[in-house]
Amino acid sequence: MKLFSTLMGKQTLLPIIQANSVSQGLAIAKAMSDAGIGLVEVVLRTQASLDVIKAIKQELPELKVGAGTVTDAETLAQALAAGSDFIITPTISTNLLTHLANCPVAVLPGVSTASDILLAKEFGYQEVKLFPASLSGGTPFLKAMGAVFKDISFCPTGGINQSNQAEYLSLANVFAVGGTWIAQADWVENEDWSKITQACKAAQNVA
Repeated sequence: MKLFSTLMGKQTLLPIIQANSVSQGLAIAKAMSDAGIGLVEVVLRTQASLDVIKAIKQELPELKVGAGTVTDAETLAQALAAGSDFIITPTISTNLLTHLANCPVAVLPGVSTASDILLAKEFGYQEVKLFPASLSGGTPFLKAMGAVFKDISFCPTGGINQSNQAEYLSLANVFAVGGTWIAQADWVENEDWSKITQACKAAQNVA
């Protein structure tokens, strides 16, 4: 099983792209790449999402790009056909994990409870996404899970921002954090791409 952290390398920020058009998605990805980002997640929450993944693969080939919000076999097949380098899910079920079992790329399954973590572990996963992190217990929950699941590492997402990023990254069982705070909706709407680049640079300087 491919480890998601291997794809990320030394990058501890998982930047999330939610775009309403291909041009918008490309501009966001370019702004992130300009900050030294090497891997981005495109959430499949808009009609343009799959085309955004295809466009990033073509126009910014140095970027690793994967699909988020994968919840079923059909979406998984579409994401892989678009060229996704990895798959991220917001949650899990036995059915979804069965579909993911033979996935040819790295998978980061989403969990929100101890039972979710156990289920993911039973399917062979060592790395999971805690989502939504802030509503699922935040750093206290992660600390508690570290005592129970010593071989599981987390990428918390949801409610992560500049003010609490360092708190999450300070935990031994957290290998990265994900979020949208580095590509805020008003920056995207106003095409203020330099703010995205600056936010990504600042986020990467957090130890």
